[in-house]
Amino acid sequence: MFKKTLYLYFLFCALILSACGPSAPQPAADAAQPAPFEALAAPTQTIDPCLPEYKRVLAQRVHNHMREFDDASTLAAALTTTQLPGAIADLQRIRRAAQDEPVPSACLGKLKDLQVAHMNMVIDTLLALLNGAQAADLQTGIKNARDLHNAYTLELAVVLDLTVVVPPTATAAPTLSITPTP
Repeated sequence: MFKKTLYLYFLFCALILSACGPSAPQPAADAAQPAPFEALAAPTQTIDPCLPEYKRVLAQRVHNHMREFDDASTLAAALTTTQLPGAIADLQRIRRAAQDEPVPSACLGKLKDLQVAHMNMVIDTLLALLNGAQAADLQTGIKNARDLHNAYTLELAVVLDLTVVVPPTATAAPTLSITPTP
């Protein structure tokens, strides 16, 4: 046992001493080589986020918020007025995430602005419903929200370089049905 302990002690000391030995010789500093801090300060190439391949990825991030909002607002439309406050809070959470999504304003600023305007209109219309607004005012809010959503969709098509085909006949606007609270 003593021999094993003594052997481990010498091995440990050898490891410690080998780590403290002289280091490998360093090459002499050359005047042509920049100092390490100068190399870090050199300008770097920036990527243009408005190039088509990057713009598509960023537009998809924006659109993911819209898809989530559309799903949540469709569910909210089927709720009673007593169930709406929770749904409105969820819609507001999605809107805040959309507002916080960083996008280059040069190529995606209008898309994001239309998206947030649509989200605000939907939320404002639902809040007006909770506050007992007149049916005509609610219909106006729904129409404005739909118009903003259509403008968003057209702008998304422009951003993604897609062709939009508008159907020859317009569909009838959905009517608002208010479910009375029990």
